[in-house]
Amino acid sequence: MYGAIYLEDGTVYEGKGFGFEGTSCGELVFNTSMTGYQEILTDPSYAGQIITMTYPLIGNYGVNSNYNEAKKSYAKGLIIKSLCEKPSNFMSENNLDKMMKDLKIVGVYGIDTRSLTKKIRNSGAMKCIISNKVLKSEEIKNYFDNWRCEDDWMKEVGVKGICKIEGTGPKVVLVDFGVKKNIIRNLMKKNCEIIVVPYNTPYEVIMALNPEGILLSNGPGDPKCAVEAIEMVKKIMSKLPVFGICLGHQILSLAAGGETYKMKFGHRGGNHGVIDIKLDKSFITSQNHGYAVQGESLKGTGMIETFKNLNDDTVEGIEHEYLPVFSVQFHPEGAPGPEDTSYLFDKFINYMKEGWGKGEK
Repeated sequence: MYGAIYLEDGTVYEGKGFGFEGTSCGELVFNTSMTGYQEILTDPSYAGQIITMTYPLIGNYGVNSNYNEAKKSYAKGLIIKSLCEKPSNFMSENNLDKMMKDLKIVGVYGIDTRSLTKKIRNSGAMKCIISNKVLKSEEIKNYFDNWRCEDDWMKEVGVKGICKIEGTGPKVVLVDFGVKKNIIRNLMKKNCEIIVVPYNTPYEVIMALNPEGILLSNGPGDPKCAVEAIEMVKKIMSKLPVFGICLGHQILSLAAGGETYKMKFGHRGGNHGVIDIKLDKSFITSQNHGYAVQGESLKGTGMIETFKNLNDDTVEGIEHEYLPVFSVQFHPEGAPGPEDTSYLFDKFINYMKEGWGKGEK
């Protein structure tokens, strides 16, 4: 089956199609992970994006439904160099092609992904059309003219009502901007009682749930679009322990008075080095974000930088000077990628167990 991608600068890459038959338009990004294609495709943070995998061979270990990070995919397409159609893994339930058909994701393989990645690095993330048919110039123009970057994807990908997961440990309200299942799994391992609430849940509703801590999840889009959440966090950060991950980190920064900006091509992959400034120790982390926090904007907010990216010095973590409030730009839960920084969940649990938010501090 024919496959092609059309970039907004006029470049066309031709290859072979796989997955769902159709045409999609989205933001073209790249991911440097060697494994984890299933988790990446089902991570809600990729909503509206067409993902290029830089590792050349994809699909070799198949797919297993237990490793999905959400019930559906919000990604617009997948671009790879080589497709493995006969996976070898005793846990494999099916191949990648079948999974993408089921999730309605358009795929193209046989593309020079190295050339494509270099183009993104030089020009930045850009509009892209992915299709398994030859498109006429009028069709291409129509797709680009009618596509807009939806910065508020968080409003679509999260829960629409309050749901509860029983546990015997601390009660955590998880604000869902597009949460990955592995964040929930990490809280469940700590026996937390988890109450998942929509992205725009007001402060008063959250406090009425009597939480012992608040977790701000990952998710897609521009953090400045989370207006309701920013206002909620402003009120709640002096009342309870708060832990932000990825988009949650950016929202916490905005609530504290900092600023965010869109990066040229973002950080996406399972091999990004960061340094814990307090511990003076480096870690390899899993990352997926197109926005970042402006370090200079944190001055005078009460927030201090705790993690820094080893490649470009961008802010990777912050915490309040005296409140039990902190966040990280990377993913301590991995999926895919290393879980070396999962100790941050213990830090959050300890804050709650110490009685923060109960008038004991």
